[in-house]
Amino acid sequence: MSNNNYMINNEISGFVPAMAKDKVVFKDFNLWYGDNHVLKNINIAIKNNIVTAFMGPSGCGKSTLLRTIDRMNDIIPACRTEGEIYIDNRNIYSPEEDVYELRKKVGMVFQKPNPFPMSIYDNIAYGSKLHKMAKGEELDKTVEKSLRGAVLWDEVKDRLHESAFGLSGGQQQRLCIARALSINPDIILMDEPCSALDPIATMKIEALMRELKERYTVVLVTHNLQQAARVSEMTAFMYLGEIIEFGATRDVFENPRSELTENYITGRFG
Repeated sequence: MSNNNYMINNEISGFVPAMAKDKVVFKDFNLWYGDNHVLKNINIAIKNNIVTAFMGPSGCGKSTLLRTIDRMNDIIPACRTEGEIYIDNRNIYSPEEDVYELRKKVGMVFQKPNPFPMSIYDNIAYGSKLHKMAKGEELDKTVEKSLRGAVLWDEVKDRLHESAFGLSGGQQQRLCIARALSINPDIILMDEPCSALDPIATMKIEALMRELKERYTVVLVTHNLQQAARVSEMTAFMYLGEIIEFGATRDVFENPRSELTENYITGRFG
């Protein structure tokens, strides 16, 4: 493989824990927006307690694929699906599935920080109040635990009742991660979480991803190839709605099986 245009980072991942079990399994999954066939015959298994990255050129379907895991695509009227997605061996696209309960298990962090127009404390407490999970002292503990989980507590503990908009961009994104953690999910979905951040804030979010995988299954969408190499153990390369290649990150970057993958990694397209 030529790497004239792309140098593999020394910290590249690729070793998947031998005992890691499948957390999310896609079986013959397809998705359409109207007549547009967006996701085509997806068959992959995402393992527990690692970071899995979806990469590919803009418009390839990676964010849509991410949103199938919490069924956020359901809110689009023209969306229809075929196939199955299992979380812990339960088909989340079964007619009997409770989508409300599903979304309590899956936290979502978006491309740009999106704190609610309320205090730092209330941003974190919102989910617990909504799902009636905690109140009083228990709610205080949830807020602290979530902020500690996002490595933000020490920076905000003396300003919890100030507006979340007073935080820096990187702090706001970690606040959104803390908000996702507050409902005690099993899975954390991250859709380009660093694209609006400076390099220092990006470094902090990447360090946080490495910590989060000890307790959660983390699924990341990124355009940043170096980021995928640094933080993920498994990587999927997508093109035109298909999974072209999926495997250990080190293998995908150093020994891609597909010419399309190699062309993308070396900067020949995308």
